[in-house]
Amino acid sequence: MSAAPHPTADSAVPGTQDLAARFTREFGAAPAGVWQAPGRVNLIGEHTDYNEGFVLPFAIDRTARVAVGIRQDSTVRLLSTYGDQGMVSASLDALEPGSAKGWTKYPLGVMWALRERGIDVPGIDLLLDSDVPLGAGLSSSHAIECAVVTALNELTGAGLAAQDMVLATQRAENDFVGAPTGIMDQSASLRGAKGHAVFLDCRDQNATLVPFETEPAGLVLLVIDTKVSHSHADGGYASRRASCELGAEVMGVKALRDVQVGDLEEASGLLDEVTFRRVRHVVTENDRVLQTVERLAAEGPAAIGTLLDASHASMRDDFEISCPELDLAVDTARANGAIGARMTGGGFGGAAIALTPVASEAKVRAAVVRAFAEAGYAAPDIFTVSPAAGAMRVA
Repeated sequence: MSAAPHPTADSAVPGTQDLAARFTREFGAAPAGVWQAPGRVNLIGEHTDYNEGFVLPFAIDRTARVAVGIRQDSTVRLLSTYGDQGMVSASLDALEPGSAKGWTKYPLGVMWALRERGIDVPGIDLLLDSDVPLGAGLSSSHAIECAVVTALNELTGAGLAAQDMVLATQRAENDFVGAPTGIMDQSASLRGAKGHAVFLDCRDQNATLVPFETEPAGLVLLVIDTKVSHSHADGGYASRRASCELGAEVMGVKALRDVQVGDLEEASGLLDEVTFRRVRHVVTENDRVLQTVERLAAEGPAAIGTLLDASHASMRDDFEISCPELDLAVDTARANGAIGARMTGGGFGGAAIALTPVASEAKVRAAVVRAFAEAGYAAPDIFTVSPAAGAMRVA
């Protein structure tokens, strides 16, 4: 079977040839190609994905790139341009959950998941380069997985559609890495498009591209990386998911997607106080996603600020996944001109986003840096992002 069509870069991506040349030096032969996949920012819709709800992420202009070469045996050799782990070798036949550590568990997990689907995955040499910030809630791990699955889909002739690659990487994440994540991050990375957000129904994987361009509206979207690292594989994420599953069971529905805002009064009488607040976040967050899509279509990005603010308050108070650094970033950005701000990603650290008028950008940046210094926090990394294209071959 031939590989499914996939997007390719319009022109050479800066650094691609350097990555290919380094691959050749490290592995002794030229790669079969170079593929990239972007990180993502979730504009709104947090912890709704595994509840079969709605999310609105977009692929960002920061990517993971992999140069990949096919081997004639079942060995996998992995190397990255950062860190001090050095080259890691593994056997395809020895791959099983828990058998990998560090960044290598993401490409190895994808290879394991594809083999579990019956795809004949060969041994490979792989060199990784990424400018997606680690641990910032911008989905650096999924960017790696999506770059690898895009490469292997082509190199094996598997012919997987985007939806199938999403599910393969989710299985890698859930069963190999051990992180109980949904499908949002992979969907944004594999299905994103320049100038658009991806409105995703996580129940049936239906994806619609929604125009989201800040520049014509005189806005920028700032990412404030708090430098507080987080991990989806820890207990906080898993416990929130368990609360959601309990809430759905008590409410007698398949998933919290099926609970409406009007049902919350009934839910408050059936659930304990903590579980109710977890449920209330998911239900109201689904509603905020739908409102955001409507406002973007009717009025544009300048109309969504209040929804971003309400989303952060819900994550802080009902889902309790924020942290002091995220709250400070959001509050300071809002006080200095941002029209809306919220934490983004799984929580317990990571990044906030602030939708900001161009005229207020410098003030917001300076105020956040100053507030972090005064609080004794590590200096945040602040940068802008724009909706970018999804995963593709670049060389």
